Amino acid sequence: MMKPDLFNINIFDMASEKKPTIQGLTFSRKYTKENVSVFDQFEYDYRTSVIRNPSGEVVFEMNSVEVPKQWSQIATDILAQKYFRKAGVPQADGTMGRETSAKQVAHRMANCWRVWGERYGYFASEKDAQVFYEELVYSILNQMCVPNSPQWFNTGLHESYGITGKPQGHFYVDQKDGQLKKSTSAYERPQPHACFILSVEDDLVNDGGIMDLWVREARIFKYGSGVGTNYSNIRGEGEKLSGWYIIWFNVFSENRRPGCRCYQKRWYYPPGG
Repeated sequence: MMKPDLFNINIFDMASEKKPTIQGLTFSRKYTKENVSVFDQFEYDYRTSVIRNPSGEVVFEMNSVEVPKQWSQIATDILAQKYFRKAGVPQADGTMGRETSAKQVAHRMANCWRVWGERYGYFASEKDAQVFYEELVYSILNQMCVPNSPQWFNTGLHESYGITGKPQGHFYVDQKDGQLKKSTSAYERPQPHACFILSVEDDLVNDGGIMDLWVREARIFKYGSGVGTNYSNIRGEGEKLSGWYIIWFNVFSENRRPGCRCYQKRWYYPPGG
């Protein structure tokens, strides 16, 4: 009996049942439980996070930071000092303040992803959306998987707290009509991307030029992202130029990540220009 040639089987000749098409994504529970709050699956500690300068003076202190018990102090400090929203968060007494719990941060991110998924029909059902949300919350609180820093900083601030902020020059593609549009606020369509690649033209003040690059980089750094720039169009050192001066800028960009990023740029500036 001849063995079938598995590499030459025409799948369209194979008998098969026609399976119904499922609209949207389906999710099953892996770590969470039906009718049990995902937040109740963890035990929590209330800790203090402190920053001291070299002389020992306290420059930052936050008490009662709520985190899962298994979190290290370093993870607690990063959350409290970097990722907590510092203002505009509704408090129990009706005032506005800051985030104080890992629960709040996990909820605002996972809930935002769920809201956007539901808005554009990503889920097969409301139940699938709920499972998606709870499994993500569990994964974040258990430190199994987490997003990049700009997500921690920006995602869900509008959905959870109603924070908008004045527009900062961002653009987005509207899924309804496929058109590129300018954002009307800072956080309704946040900047959650980790890295950007920019280009720059050999021009001092016009759009796409050297000074415009400063603005674009500042916008990216402000929301916690990083950037690399292609300087291929800028004339190089040693090239013969008529009436141009070479000037150097030391640019310091204090990102919201730990540490300070410093880099040097070389540009060309015309006399009187």
